[in-house]
Amino acid sequence: MPELPEVETVKRTLNELIRGKTIAHVTVRLPRIIQKPDDIQQFETFLQGQTIESIERRGKFLRFVLTDYVMVSHLRMEGRYGLYDGDDELEPHTHVLFRFTDGSELRYKDVRQFGTMHLFPKGEELTSPPLVKLGIEPLDEAFTFKAFKAQIAHRATKIKPLLLNQAYIVGIGNIYVDESLFLAGIHPEREAKSLSKKELMGLHEAIVRTLQESVDVGGSSIKSYVNGQGEIGLFQHQLNIYGRGAQPCKTCGTEIVKTVVGGRGTHICLKCQPIKQGNSRKKSEK
Repeated sequence: MPELPEVETVKRTLNELIRGKTIAHVTVRLPRIIQKPDDIQQFETFLQGQTIESIERRGKFLRFVLTDYVMVSHLRMEGRYGLYDGDDELEPHTHVLFRFTDGSELRYKDVRQFGTMHLFPKGEELTSPPLVKLGIEPLDEAFTFKAFKAQIAHRATKIKPLLLNQAYIVGIGNIYVDESLFLAGIHPEREAKSLSKKELMGLHEAIVRTLQESVDVGGSSIKSYVNGQGEIGLFQHQLNIYGRGAQPCKTCGTEIVKTVVGGRGTHICLKCQPIKQGNSRKKSEK
């Protein structure tokens, strides 16, 4: 957490709240959050006088596009941004403060302290870690069935770990992989290369549908996620399978099994998602 829909929601909210504001000064209270540059004072100094042109998203990363720089931010498990009045009391676990010239303040809080920030001269962020090796965006027009099939169809890897690998498709984490595989009727331990063309088409459609429906309602508020205005998402009320271990499947009534696949907690309906391998694809499907 958070995954693509939650980061997309934070992006949209921050654009409403801080786009066009100019940074007066920055205070870093937990240096290890800042991964680039190595010198924390440089990070604070470079951002002075920079105007926020927009906030963009790449996979699960936020890109703060500034006058001369781009700040790449990963929220990890519990990082969150909020806009405050500069005189508001500082809350616990507040690690980075961006004071704007209008007196307001963007604050980054992170209980677990796993979040990261990288600062790049504008234009360099997409050709350097952590963004350089990311895969295709599942909500972009470029995420066609052809592009999706090319990324995964011939791989011997189990389908769930493959979908979680950000080098192939970005932004899909544990929640949305479980939901997409359920919607497509595919067992998470099936090898990607065993999936028929029809199954791949169903999975492609399920990924897009699941992510878009979650974005439309502000993501899933599981554990501590809120957007930049402190509001929770609502998609957790629409989840078919994730977090519903030992409960009946909404489709067939079979008890949902929680197990581990690729080191991740995984929810499966063994009736709706049989483990049987699909028939070998015909040559015409390759």
